[in-house]
This record gives sequence, structure tokens and C-alpha cells, in this order.
Amino acid sequence: MTPAVRRVLLVSHFYPPHLGGIERVVQTEARRLVRLGLEVTVVTSGERTSQTVEDDGVRIVRVRAWNGLEARFGVPFPLFGPELPRRMRHWAAWADVVHVHDTFYLTSWAAARAARRAGRPWLVTQHVELVHHPSALVTTVQRAVYRLAGRRIWRGARTVLTLNARVAGFVRDHGVVAGRLRHLPNGVDTGLYRPCRDAVERREIRAEFGLPEHRPLALFAGRLVPKKGYDVALAACERGSGFDLVLAGGGDASAVTDRPGTHYVGALPAERLARLYRACDMFVLPSVAEGFPLSVQEAMASGLPVVTTPDPGYAPYELDPDRFVFAERDAGSIAGELSRLAADAVLRTEMAAYSARYARTAFSWDSHARTLVAAYGEARG
Repeated sequence: MTPAVRRVLLVSHFYPPHLGGIERVVQTEARRLVRLGLEVTVVTSGERTSQTVEDDGVRIVRVRAWNGLEARFGVPFPLFGPELPRRMRHWAAWADVVHVHDTFYLTSWAAARAARRAGRPWLVTQHVELVHHPSALVTTVQRAVYRLAGRRIWRGARTVLTLNARVAGFVRDHGVVAGRLRHLPNGVDTGLYRPCRDAVERREIRAEFGLPEHRPLALFAGRLVPKKGYDVALAACERGSGFDLVLAGGGDASAVTDRPGTHYVGALPAERLARLYRACDMFVLPSVAEGFPLSVQEAMASGLPVVTTPDPGYAPYELDPDRFVFAERDAGSIAGELSRLAADAVLRTEMAAYSARYARTAFSWDSHARTLVAAYGEARG
């Protein structure tokens, strides 16, 4: 009989209101686990001071950290003081199971060490593989961290959860046996991320964001970093025809403002971003080495045709290539696909229906949470 799990420690370097995909996943997991009757604590970073608060039944332990590397170099890596190990040891001893999100961060290293000392099993959700970065130094540091700390944490975990085939291969390459790997897609809140009801709603949202009323709009949602391909999307907008480009995400706004046919709305919280999806006609993400990112899932749930770049990570999802567009990662290919969609309203409608239907069946947060509870029980046993 699988032992019951009552208390779970989730560990993430960031947590909302900090904006990012991993943060949203951890928050949703925590809330869903609470609804299933578990007691959940999240240990994460705090910007100015350490504090413990409660949100939707989730205990959030924020440990003071400095996040200047993200602001200065685009590297989201909070640096903690000496308080982190002590706080992590306390909450690891409290928990039945420790669930670590990614292995790249100081929170992850402290959590694995604390869980080992407390004799608690831990699981890892590995969200990404090596992140593409223009700095050779950053890339070298990533390789060293995953080879040393990452390998040790993965090998000690009872289960390593991966979102796509690319990340699973990355973890296997670091010595994790296939029997400890489990494929677990992220869920999407299909109540929040939903298709636009009608032309009236779309017109109202466009007015809210100051977007053109009748022009087909392609949305890019993600941080303004090379990995996400915002520069490719901008170049595709310049080369394409029949559409404007909307960009939502944090980063260097000087690179995207004052360009003809582009509209930059900045970084948005989830509720505002969901409304922006409904204002647009198609979604574009020319990213690299991301597998199946959360933004693509949200776009599909919002009923948008998707144009993205091919990646082995999509393989387990068996997407229909006639209703989900993979284009090579260059401005000409992306521009051609967006221009084709902008000129064909019937095709956009067919692809939109496919996206929404697929998201409803494949991206269930309820199923995701139940799978986690089962994995926690197996790990404890």
C-alpha cells in the first residue's frame, strides 16, 4: 500500500508576483495540491526581506535574496544569504516529500541537501535543458552546474518529471536511468485562457491595449531574450505582409519600440496576458531548445493558430502538422507562415478550433495534480 502524503515542500527560485513560466507552474501546482487536501509550503526568494505569508491556502516562505543578475545581465539567478540552508532544513524536516523545480538554482541545491539530511525523498521537475545564451561564459557556467550539482540532484531523486522529449534526453545524458523519468505535461487554466467569445469582446480588448481594431495581429509572449526569438519575430514582421506584431514580455524595451507594425505592451500578469491572447489572431514563438513551452499551451487554450520552430520536445504530443505550424527559425520562413495565415481567415478558424480542442483534452491541471500526488506516494514508499 502506498503511504499517504500529507505535507509537501515545493521549492522554486522564484514565485509570483515575479513573472515567468516556472513561477506560474509552481503556483498552480501548489493551489491544486491544497484543493486535494495536502498541506503545501513553498520556499522561494524574497526581494527585500524574509517573510512567511499565506495565499490561497499555500504557505509561502520567502527568503531574502538579491536578484541583480537578472536586471543587469538577463540571468534569472537570485543570490541568497546564509539564512537559506537553515530555513530549508526546517521545512524539509517538516515535509513528507520535497519537490524541487529545476536543478540550476541555489534553492534546488539547498533543498536536495536538506532533504538528504532529513531522510526525506525528493522529486525534481526539470523544466529546461541547457538554455541558449549569447554569452559563452554563461553557457560554460550552465554546463558546469548541470554536470556537477544537477547530476547529483537528479541521481538522488526518486522521480524526475520532464515536460518534453528534449529535456528527458538531456537528463538521461547526465546519467539518470529511464526508469526514474516520467513525462508530465504542464496544465493550463482553460477558464482563464479561453478563446475570444465574439468580435465585440475582441474589439473591447484591443481598445484596452491600444491595438488596431481591424488589422490581423500576431502575438509574441515571452522574455525579450535571444532564446525566445523575439528578434526573429521582429525581422519576420518587417519582411511579412498583412499583419502587425504584438510583443508581451519583460526585457530591453528599446529593442522593440518605435518600429512600424509592432506594438509592445511590456510584461503582464496572467490575467492581463490571458486577455491579450484573446485580442490576437495568431501566435508566434521562434524559440530555440524549449520543447513545448507554457506560452504555446496558453495560446492553444486561447484558441490561437500557432507558428513556432521545430523541436524534438514536441514529439510526445503528436500534434497535427496541418493544424499546428512548424517553421524554420529564420525571418523569411516565419514571415511567410504569418503572412499566409493573415491572408486566410478560414484556415485561421480551422487552426483555432484545433488548438482549443487539443488544449481542453491534453492540458488538464486536475490530471497533473493527481499524477503528482501518486508520484509523491510512490516516492515516500
